[in-house]
Amino acid sequence: MTDPAPGLTAAAATDSPFAAYGLGAAPGSDAFWAAAGAPVSVPADGGGWLTLFLWRGSPASVEFESWSPPVPLRCWRDTDCWYAEVPMPARLRVTYQFRAADGAYADPLNPAGAGVDRSIAATPDAPPQPHWPVVGPDDVLPLPRTRIRWASERLGGRRTVRVHPAGGGGPVVLLLDGDDWLHLHPAMTAFDAAVAAGEMEPVTLVFLPSKDREAEFGCAPGLWEAVRDELLPLVAESGVPADVDRLVVAGQSLGGLSAMYAALEFPDLVRRVAVQSASFWWTPEWAADAAGVPDLERGPVGGALAARLRERPELSGLRVAFDVGEHEPRMLPHCELTETLTERAGATVRVSRSAAGHDRAGWRHALLRDVAWALA
Repeated sequence: MTDPAPGLTAAAATDSPFAAYGLGAAPGSDAFWAAAGAPVSVPADGGGWLTLFLWRGSPASVEFESWSPPVPLRCWRDTDCWYAEVPMPARLRVTYQFRAADGAYADPLNPAGAGVDRSIAATPDAPPQPHWPVVGPDDVLPLPRTRIRWASERLGGRRTVRVHPAGGGGPVVLLLDGDDWLHLHPAMTAFDAAVAAGEMEPVTLVFLPSKDREAEFGCAPGLWEAVRDELLPLVAESGVPADVDRLVVAGQSLGGLSAMYAALEFPDLVRRVAVQSASFWWTPEWAADAAGVPDLERGPVGGALAARLRERPELSGLRVAFDVGEHEPRMLPHCELTETLTERAGATVRVSRSAAGHDRAGWRHALLRDVAWALA
């Protein structure tokens, strides 16, 4: 029999809530922490899952990315075991971190991370994400060898744009919010694996960082004039094989809005788009609001892009893949209307839903799959 933790009787150890999650040792004991690992889910009464999060040593809360309010952890008796049993819906993959008095931390028990201070949890029924390796908070992601120092006259300032030829290079895939796909989620490795598996033709990834997302990704022409006239010529001259004539633009949230705007207003440049959870609620009025906090249910459904699409632009040459998280109910009306109007305007459209909220961890599989579809 495992010795109970100090101050905990053997009888008290057996009535802990942790046995249901496969942790039979006394909470707080060395055996308990040796057996503890990433969040564990068990079926919940009425459907969905009950997921156990564990933290050792100090008061803390678990905070989720765009899915749930923070959940405070409880201390089990007089041990160093802090925990929360969090109800989760079916099919959810979510980024989270622990928030303690001295800062925010990745889960030290979970090998699946997203940067130095975030981890990723998934319910047992969440679909797999092939080609995306498990990356811990201490792992350093590989960076593309080719980098472009871009001093943009139109946008102002300098930025470093990384370029990677997956499978030797091919059509350019412009990844908006490129730094997130470089430093938080290993897109370079995932695209390499998808190409090697024959699920995608060779492509050239261009990781475009943003300096001011709200300004650059709003419905304004400056970014796309700069991409067309400044960045893509630099990519073509970089020495990496790059077919700029078969450009795919991939973006999420405001980046998805910008990608779709480019397809409407720069059709000679952008004819293939993959967007996840695009901010189709966006309006110029929101952009001008000093508070800068959008109310997704207050403005017109579909925002500025739906208004543009009602003008029935000629989109027969456009291929666009739309994806949005199953657990983003306020986003769905905006996305559904935009999807419908885009197809009515003549575009070839693919629609899917990911097992996620508004969270890059849930968009990863859609990114690979939809870029491959856009090039088909």
